[in-house]
Amino acid sequence: MSEFTNTKQQRIKKLLEVSKLILETGNAHSFITENKDFISTVIPTDFITLFDEIIKEGYKMEDIKVLTNKVLNIFHVPIRDYVRVEPKPNSFLGVLEQNNHEMELLLNKVRPVFKEFVKDSSNSDLQKKLTELFTRLEIFAKHYTIKENVLFPIIEESWQDYRCLQIMWSFHDDIRRNIKAVITQLQEGNIELKIFNKCVGDIFFNMHAIKFREERILFPCILSTISESQLEKMNREGFELGYPFIQPNLKMDKEVKPDYEGNLVNLGTGKVSIEQIKLIFNHLPVDITFVDENNKVCYFSTPPKRIFPRTTAIIGREVSNCHPPESVHVVEQIVESFRNGEKDHADFWIKMKGEFILIQYFAVRDESDNYKGVIEVSQEISGIKALEGEKRLLDW
Repeated sequence: MSEFTNTKQQRIKKLLEVSKLILETGNAHSFITENKDFISTVIPTDFITLFDEIIKEGYKMEDIKVLTNKVLNIFHVPIRDYVRVEPKPNSFLGVLEQNNHEMELLLNKVRPVFKEFVKDSSNSDLQKKLTELFTRLEIFAKHYTIKENVLFPIIEESWQDYRCLQIMWSFHDDIRRNIKAVITQLQEGNIELKIFNKCVGDIFFNMHAIKFREERILFPCILSTISESQLEKMNREGFELGYPFIQPNLKMDKEVKPDYEGNLVNLGTGKVSIEQIKLIFNHLPVDITFVDENNKVCYFSTPPKRIFPRTTAIIGREVSNCHPPESVHVVEQIVESFRNGEKDHADFWIKMKGEFILIQYFAVRDESDNYKGVIEVSQEISGIKALEGEKRLLDW
């Protein structure tokens, strides 16, 4: 075992060497020339450890993403040819791979239409067809949502070197952003070909790259480290969120009622049962998430329509791991300002999928003003913004 560990340490040392050379100079020509025999010795899990180390050293995410593409290109062949364990078709990872396959087929349909459109961007039929294809491709983002909300929390609990997930999440957001930009240009008919072509090119490259990294690096490692029962649970949670194209054949368990249904809780201003508390929170027209004073996610509500997806996999997760790397610093700043008493609330509003979303954070303090956590409340407010005058009569 020690011999294996030492061998892995030596490989990681060499991988860090080439990574830092790329970060400093932009290329690895000298390393490749001097280490041709080394390239074939790496194994896929080496890169999970490598990028965990790179993240810990504090490099900028944009620089790390460029590095990731260059390093994995150098070692593409040994990663591709490494014999992997195949996931079962109806399993969590198997369903993710089936959806990857459907995504790849969709990209193959996009390619010829895109090539024709570049030659004749004024062709309305091509523009309509391309809009339909990219709108369908946007549905595939559910695949990334499931990874971020179901898979990533389990990996964070199970692996010491989980930080590579931050890179993958950042690429997910790049893909989402570029697909949205392409659809917007197509729908508005305001095509700037240089920008448009780059967005499409980045979509193709990143979606293929993420598929390769999932199936050749991430998923095989998961199969050897995550229990079958956890994978089954993740499959059910993925099913609840909704896979993009292919769904598993599952028999869903009936909802389990609270153990203490009927016990009354004195809230100071009234007494309600645990079941009633649950119903109250889940009927409010807002998304509620509570994070305790230790920065752990403790609770989220489940209204009929959630704005942001949540699964029970998030419970107990560090709040900083629940946000993409580009925005996590904002959340950390809010929490810290609440904790030290500088602020008590923070408001944001964004436009998303044709809706106007208000996102609010509130500090939670006890009677002695001790910080006890933060509540995140999100609400779709398009209808509220449109209100004018008064309404004093029931009109239904």
